[in-house]
Amino acid sequence: MINATEVLSRPIIVFSRNYMPINRINLKRAVTLLLTGKAEPVDFIDGGDDIAVHAPSFVLFVPPHIRLTVTHQERRGWKIPAVTRREVLRRDHHTCQYCGSTRQLTIDHVIPRSKGGKHTWDNVVTACERCNSRKGDRLPQQMGMHLRTPPKTPMHPAVMFAEEFWQHQNTKRQQTASIDDDEVATAAE
Repeated sequence: MINATEVLSRPIIVFSRNYMPINRINLKRAVTLLLTGKAEPVDFIDGGDDIAVHAPSFVLFVPPHIRLTVTHQERRGWKIPAVTRREVLRRDHHTCQYCGSTRQLTIDHVIPRSKGGKHTWDNVVTACERCNSRKGDRLPQQMGMHLRTPPKTPMHPAVMFAEEFWQHQNTKRQQTASIDDDEVATAAE
């Protein structure tokens, strides 16, 4: 039996008008959006998980996915942040991209500026002082060092959320397919 706290904390996925997943919200916010007409139910993924919200005169079924019917304005104001120490540390999760250390962090140019490297998102990573000193004015390959993750420009938060959402959906679909395959194999025996 699911208690009220679990139901209220269950996330509802919000899609934009063009079906791009943009956010996770709580049940109260979803009910508000549905009742004011700013959102509509989306039932293209696994129906039957609706949450019944009882009012004195009616019952509202809130699906796990809703779509905004109004234009979402968040994307207009977002710009790629400047390449600063703080933003590079945030992107790299305050971890050295060569050894994984979280102490005495600096920023490092993968291709040194003296060798024509630019101060751009694709060339700057977080490095601990030890790795930065060891690498010095050389390429990582020359020192036998490898990056844990390649440097890249930060993504818009909504695009990042959409990417994570669809990866999660693909994982769920693959798990369901493998369970179905196992059931078919068991039934054939």
